[in-house]
Amino acid sequence: MSDTQTYAPGNRRFGRVNWLGLYTLAQREVLRFANVWTQTLLAPLVTAGLFLVIFTIAIGPRRGDVMGVDFTTFIAPGILMMTVIQNAFANTSSSIMISKVQGNIVDTLMPPLSGGELVIGYLAGGIARGVAVALAISIGLWVTLGIVPAHPLGALAFVVLGAAFLSALGMIAGIFANKFDQMAAITNFIITPLAFLSGTFYSVEALPPGLYQITHLNPVFYLIDGVRWGVIGVSDSSPVLGFAVASSATLVVILVAWAMFRTGYRLKA
Repeated sequence: MSDTQTYAPGNRRFGRVNWLGLYTLAQREVLRFANVWTQTLLAPLVTAGLFLVIFTIAIGPRRGDVMGVDFTTFIAPGILMMTVIQNAFANTSSSIMISKVQGNIVDTLMPPLSGGELVIGYLAGGIARGVAVALAISIGLWVTLGIVPAHPLGALAFVVLGAAFLSALGMIAGIFANKFDQMAAITNFIITPLAFLSGTFYSVEALPPGLYQITHLNPVFYLIDGVRWGVIGVSDSSPVLGFAVASSATLVVILVAWAMFRTGYRLKA
């Protein structure tokens, strides 16, 4: 393609990137959750608050301090991150799954969008929803518990990384699943255990050696631990190591999602 063709009026591409198509896809994914904010933003805030209240009432008085902070303060960042990753996963997986079931996935595949552009567009929606949920919960923690992030930029970095990781996993799940019960199985038997068994409600130092080693193989552990460091300044592992592990895992799942889109795996008849 010549330079004249590349920059011709009305052409959707500027150079090698279809900026108009990418923007449109990202906008669609953001508007999907923004238009039903009571379900996608308010509901997670209420759920996170219920988790915090229930665990504080049931365990808090007997648990005492954890890593030098009270139990409620310790679990608050874990609940925040657990809610972020669940919503980031739901945003991309539901978008692709619904499009496949309704038969309109072709509307996304037909435009001149590359596999990388499709991945970035879906990631934008998942990350936006994850960050929005994190902001809402952070405001709630500040109002109710007076928690102000110890390292706000660090907390934001781990929130964005966690949302990207689960958004990419959501794309993979949405592409792989052909029925809603398959998606429910992935959510119930993979995503939920990853979120709950990653130090959300406890310090991994309390685990027996076997479970301790297994937990450190789970990228979600490093995401939750990193946000805990960013919010209250304590962590079970090095934030630098956690960021490196989580970044590597995120890159891997993004590449897998890109390969699926590029080849049309389980998307093209």
